[in-house]
Amino acid sequence: MRSRNPVFSRRGFSRDNGYAGFNAAPQAGGPAVGTQGNPYAQGNPYAQPAGNPYAQNPYAQQDLQYGAPQAPVTTAGRMTIDDVVLRTASTLGVLILTAALSWALLPVDEANIGRSYGIGIGAALIGMVLAFVQSFKRKASPALILTYAAFEGVFLGVVSNIVDTHIANGAAMQAVIGTMAVFAGVLVAYKAGWIRVNRRFYGFVMAAALGFVLLMTVNMLFAVFGGGDGLGFRSGALGVIFGIVGIILGACFLALDFKQVEDGIAYGAPRDEAWLAAFGLTLTLVWIYMEFLRLIAILNQND
Repeated sequence: MRSRNPVFSRRGFSRDNGYAGFNAAPQAGGPAVGTQGNPYAQGNPYAQPAGNPYAQNPYAQQDLQYGAPQAPVTTAGRMTIDDVVLRTASTLGVLILTAALSWALLPVDEANIGRSYGIGIGAALIGMVLAFVQSFKRKASPALILTYAAFEGVFLGVVSNIVDTHIANGAAMQAVIGTMAVFAGVLVAYKAGWIRVNRRFYGFVMAAALGFVLLMTVNMLFAVFGGGDGLGFRSGALGVIFGIVGIILGACFLALDFKQVEDGIAYGAPRDEAWLAAFGLTLTLVWIYMEFLRLIAILNQND
């Protein structure tokens, strides 16, 4: 069963059995490959009464080894890659705009750093609540997603400015470049078939992410109530190791996001679902950026 945690849950397009089309073997006399649990195949809630290509298995011609579906015949009212790109660009555009504004308008000098940091933490908490709300909604809410991006941008702008000013000059730009490099690398590897996203991959990534977040939560609690760096998972050599692990997990989440977009298009997901794809991609890119920023800060503190 797929988690609805906004960090773990990659909001997909198969709501019954998690990820659809993960190399499922056909059963004799049963439905064709890829239709089990697929809401856009048998019993598709978006199906038309007659002649609907999505009422039958859209994976009927798929490659059984890689589970790569063929594109649907019609796209009227359906999600396309252009929809995903446009909505992702809009979401990231709002995030970048508010990050730039918070960087410019919330000073982080000695006299104002406490106030600015408090505003950033408040924005992060609001963004987290909005992310949870969207994750539990059955349908995408563009206003909610864009509002989340706005508050998340305020937090990122403040934190990036603090690290860039007080710890490592140029850290924010380095983190941006690193995030873009990971995105491009995973996209190329996914399209080339070097990354095979199946149920085993999904299970491994979710288990690893759960363990990672639990360790970071315990470390934070020790730091809050015990002082210092907690268990040391975010400083020194251990901090570097966990920073690299966090970036790798983010790259794995990107592969899951790409798989969801591919499945959503193949299954004929409605166009509004492109907002969910944009939401998931934004969460993942924020995760990767923050891990890069932490890693750069740790490396410069150790110098």
